[in-house]
Amino acid sequence: MPEISNVGALVAAIDAIAPPEFAEPWDNTGLLLGLSEDPVSRVMLCIDLTDAVADEAIRREVDAIVAYHPPIFAPRTSLTDADPGGARLLGLARAGIAVHSPHTAADAAIGGVNDWLLERLGGVKGTAIRTARSIRPNERFKIVTFTPPEAAESIRCAISAAGGGRIGDYDQCSTTIDISATFRGGEGTNPVVGTAGHLERVAEVRLEVVCGASCLNDALAAVRRVHPYEEPPIEVHGLEPQPVPGVGTGRLGHLEPGATTVALIDRLRSGLGSDRFTFHDASSRRRHRLVGLCAGSGGELIDDAIDQGCTVFVTGELKHHDVLAAASRGCAVILAGHTNTERGWLKVLRKRLGKALPDVVFDLSRTDADPLRTG
Repeated sequence: MPEISNVGALVAAIDAIAPPEFAEPWDNTGLLLGLSEDPVSRVMLCIDLTDAVADEAIRREVDAIVAYHPPIFAPRTSLTDADPGGARLLGLARAGIAVHSPHTAADAAIGGVNDWLLERLGGVKGTAIRTARSIRPNERFKIVTFTPPEAAESIRCAISAAGGGRIGDYDQCSTTIDISATFRGGEGTNPVVGTAGHLERVAEVRLEVVCGASCLNDALAAVRRVHPYEEPPIEVHGLEPQPVPGVGTGRLGHLEPGATTVALIDRLRSGLGSDRFTFHDASSRRRHRLVGLCAGSGGELIDDAIDQGCTVFVTGELKHHDVLAAASRGCAVILAGHTNTERGWLKVLRKRLGKALPDVVFDLSRTDADPLRTG
């Protein structure tokens, strides 16, 4: 009998496509409502979890909703029917429908929303405007200790047994460096080498081992337990996240050959299935070679994109003064509507999730739509 997928399997499949560590720190992504063990056979995808979308999900008897924009964003102190958002979530919970949001993790990921938008423009060689930084859970800290050479192996093994020394799929990882050290024991000490009150010069090994937060305390306790010194010298260094190539906020893409602003709008009209565009370009004949973009609302990236050489910036919406600021720096802007720059990627997500969970039916919402219309 085939295994039935559950909410936990759905979350794992989404996380593989849009790793949560790539989300912006201000965002609220991941599983927002539901139980990991609940079975899943039908999932609905949308951009905005409105009342109409929630009613549709209940009517179609789906087990989960993947809502690109998180329906829980600002911190909540209560969950009641006193406000529309609370009532909506309570209704979904009563119907047993889980809710997940990938949002900015999906924007940043390779093959995510921004890469999809760049393809609609005909751009190639996409790079992030702001490169994401990430650190693996097992490598958040580095433990450093100094020990007689003959004790280094037992300390390394003790740290590894406690869960340290893991780098990717490798374990028992460490670095040792031969050094020369000095110390002098005070009154009442019993040094392993030499005698109290005398300055000693000894050969030591500097031992370095990475460690995760979850096992840091156990690893430090293991060092103290097996270290031969009365006062084991131990340092703990927090490690910084590292840039992840190809991943991050927004995209810069080369246009080969170059294209005018009007030509780019024509490509978007076809690629997005939308006809709602506003733009500014002081030089309509100019052919752009480097385009900057950000799905949704990308005002905070314009200066970075211009600094890196782009002459046209594409996003969903901008503040009036952001448009003026870009114009003053000679950069054209194209505004395609916030959700219009995002919604088409749901078809890509549906296909990829379908491959990951072939026993689950993935549908697009029929009521999810751009809330704005042209007059």
